[in-house]
Amino acid sequence: MLVNTAVFGILLFLPAGTLHWWRAWVFLAIFFFGSIITMAILLPNHQELIGERLKGPIQEGQPRSDKILILLFLGAFLAWGVFLPLDVFHLHLLRKPGGAVSFSGLLILFLGWWIIFLTFKENAFASAVVRHQEERQHKAIDTGPYSVVRHPMYAGAALFLVGPALWLESCAGALLAIVPVGMLALRIFIEEGLLRQKLAGYEAYTKKVRYRLIPYLW
Repeated sequence: MLVNTAVFGILLFLPAGTLHWWRAWVFLAIFFFGSIITMAILLPNHQELIGERLKGPIQEGQPRSDKILILLFLGAFLAWGVFLPLDVFHLHLLRKPGGAVSFSGLLILFLGWWIIFLTFKENAFASAVVRHQEERQHKAIDTGPYSVVRHPMYAGAALFLVGPALWLESCAGALLAIVPVGMLALRIFIEEGLLRQKLAGYEAYTKKVRYRLIPYLW
């Protein structure tokens, strides 16, 4: 958690060229203490999930297409993080959002975090990579947020990308989030292709829950 927070801090403050950015400090505080609270709640009963999430982005049994896409996503995510301070302090590509819109970014951030937390709480197989976890008796999950969309973690991640950009006053950064979000959408096809082939019950689940990412749209 310390390392992740430090990485976020470097991505934000180094391109900004200053530490006098109170909105970034607020975001980092939320990220750090939110991570602690999430871990404290999950750790007692979800140790296998946490162990799975701590594995690297490249693993055995992972499709080659996912290995490529996850590296591209990580690159896009880092580029997005660097772009935010560049836009706020140097580029000024779009007009800054008003106070209400900027504050709504925090609400969007909290909503995204809450969805991701519910996903972890419900799905002990929420791996960081696409693979069939046969060694853990992998099964399809259709409860909690999975009863609404088939990929709630990606939905939460999309909000987590848009929210901080608005809070940090970069409308261009919020628009740029479409790049990593688009990669997550592409990853859905890779993930569902594998799960349809190897995970018992997943085909029936896709018929039960029609929407992949956005309720009533897709």
